[in-house]
Amino acid sequence: MKKFRLPALLLVCMLFCALCALPALAASPSDVDDSGITGEWHEASASPNPFASEDEDEDEPISGDPVSEDGSVPVQPGYDYGRFKDENISLNVYNWGEYISDGTDGEHMDVNAEFEKLTGIQVNYTTYDTNETMYAKLKGGGAEYDVIIPSDYMIGRLIREDMLLELDFSNIPNYAMIGDEYKDQDYDRSNAYSVPYTWGYVGLIYNTTMVEEAPDSWGALWDDRYAGDILMFDNSRDAFAIASLKLGLPINPENTAEIDQAAKELEAQRDVVQAYVMDQIFDKMEGGEAALAPYYAGDAITMMDANPDLGFVVPKEGANIFIDAACIPKGAAQKEAAEMYINFLCETAVAVDNTLFIGYSTPQVEAEEALPEEFRDNPISYPPAEVLANMQAFTVLPEELNAYMDKAWSDMRTSSPSGGGWVIPVVLVVAVVAIVVIVILRVRATKRKNSY
Repeated sequence: MKKFRLPALLLVCMLFCALCALPALAASPSDVDDSGITGEWHEASASPNPFASEDEDEDEPISGDPVSEDGSVPVQPGYDYGRFKDENISLNVYNWGEYISDGTDGEHMDVNAEFEKLTGIQVNYTTYDTNETMYAKLKGGGAEYDVIIPSDYMIGRLIREDMLLELDFSNIPNYAMIGDEYKDQDYDRSNAYSVPYTWGYVGLIYNTTMVEEAPDSWGALWDDRYAGDILMFDNSRDAFAIASLKLGLPINPENTAEIDQAAKELEAQRDVVQAYVMDQIFDKMEGGEAALAPYYAGDAITMMDANPDLGFVVPKEGANIFIDAACIPKGAAQKEAAEMYINFLCETAVAVDNTLFIGYSTPQVEAEEALPEEFRDNPISYPPAEVLANMQAFTVLPEELNAYMDKAWSDMRTSSPSGGGWVIPVVLVVAVVAIVVIVILRVRATKRKNSY
């Protein structure tokens, strides 16, 4: 049995070192994807509404009462939704996850199914979790989409890079029901490429049973009292915006120095972050697995409905406000059918059900008026003017700043956590030293024995 003693000792030593390294690994933020309105609202901040427009003429509203052509969804009269019924057309729609009414709640329509029933057009529906994921998919080619629904700043980037088609608004007459305050935005000044779908903003969700007091600042996401119970956005633009707001910087950086400051702040946060998430936030916050997380107000409503222990706050430093809009990317195979789909999304009944199902606010004026009073009066859905005044919209960054931010984000996400990155290398060195010492002692013992 003597010849097995040294390997056994080595094995025990390596197992001991591996066990020592486990706490460091467990402390690292997770990089793995998990693939009625209740709760609390706290107004932590009380400067005009970024969507407001004072000198625009009112569009003429569409006249006539909505009608149902086949006994299902009421639609505006005079629009030929059936003109492609016998042409075996399919549409590829690419949208955010959890971002359309699919009827699973038993109360609201399945929007895509109703469109298919009305038009005879098949909808192939896939989802993404960030604007950057969607952009990379389009930029990389290999996939063709007819309709996409990016956020404002990403639409501006797609326009600048000539990746979108101009819309034919004769096929989208319901555009007239989009409120003027949501048009003529910086990302699409000519209103040629996009039709607003929803609007919203970012706030801070917290579990009232896990925090000592209601947070009022983005700084709560750096609070080491909640280390391991903090979630953070898994996309660069939102994460850098929060770090910038915490530092008193604009969310649209003007130079690389501002990006560096925000990156340093995000690096300092790593030790307290449990996981970087997007859609995974639903399971984690609804299940009480985390205390604090930044996310979009519409989704906060959904989570608060599922877990009444959750509260929501707009931090005193302000927040990002955004518009998501429907667009048609270059290369779309079915442009006219895609415009029909966008028009359908603007139907009042569709916009109402979408709003109530996903929790986001609608830019469609008739739909907003048709919403239940408790939704319109909910300050999360439609915040007071003084709260909206303290919000900033993303702008389209110069390409060099986009690239710099993306690299800073990638570097931060792939580096070792500042508080635990030294542990594993030290343990490995100790293991090597221990093995060497054991070997030397074994050799010496053998020599002494042989000398006798």
